[in-house]
Amino acid sequence: MPSDGFKIQANIHEVYDEGYVGESPWRELGGKFKAKNIMEVCKRNDFKPKRILEVGAGEGSVLLHLDKAGYFEELNAVEIATSGIDVIKNRKLASVKSVELFDGYSLPFEDDAFDAVILCHVLEHVEYERILLRELMRVAPYQIIEVPLDYHFEIDTKVDHYLGYGHINVYTPSSVRFLLKSEGFDVVEEILEISHEDVVTYNEFINKKTPETKENEAALKQMLRNKRHAFYDANKETAEMIAESITILTKRGKGSLKIREKQATV
Repeated sequence: MPSDGFKIQANIHEVYDEGYVGESPWRELGGKFKAKNIMEVCKRNDFKPKRILEVGAGEGSVLLHLDKAGYFEELNAVEIATSGIDVIKNRKLASVKSVELFDGYSLPFEDDAFDAVILCHVLEHVEYERILLRELMRVAPYQIIEVPLDYHFEIDTKVDHYLGYGHINVYTPSSVRFLLKSEGFDVVEEILEISHEDVVTYNEFINKKTPETKENEAALKQMLRNKRHAFYDANKETAEMIAESITILTKRGKGSLKIREKQATV
């Protein structure tokens, strides 16, 4: 829990509770590719943890695809919104063994209760990032963290835009690495990605309701081709500027306790 001086919003559950009214094709489409990234970052290191906890599982769109893939033996979840928990439970996913309510920070589990923790597109919503990160490290030796890479020049001109998504933190690959390393996480592997064509197309023609004309479809496809080629042909530095998300496999660093002690003396 936050120490004296930190105050968690008292009605935090109410803030999020209207967010999930049922299964969402849009979230499930995004969940498909988030689950793919989660499994891929593990496979690259021949890492196959058995007991997983997803923190901030929403209505279970990532769990849905992880369950279908069967890569992890046991999935568990905590979520801040009771409406999300209801949807997850109604899905009746075979590998999901528990779904619990939490306050956004304190995880109701013993130390090392899990082999790995997933935190997927959650950190950008969290007021006290480091408090939650310390809880992840406490309950599992490995963590899989994915965040959107929202930062760009003049980000301050789009504050209302990002707040509309509930994004109160913006990241670059370097800034999220710094955050993790300064909390004692060791970075094991990472994946930089751009949005899949299916996600961009759905967002353009369904969410934004852009008319689905031949001209609009052709323009969108050309834009996607250009971005894809620029991303995959780029050097690492340029790719980091183009990337739209980063998925990082981390582990509890040997120096994490020393970092805690140093922070306590500042």
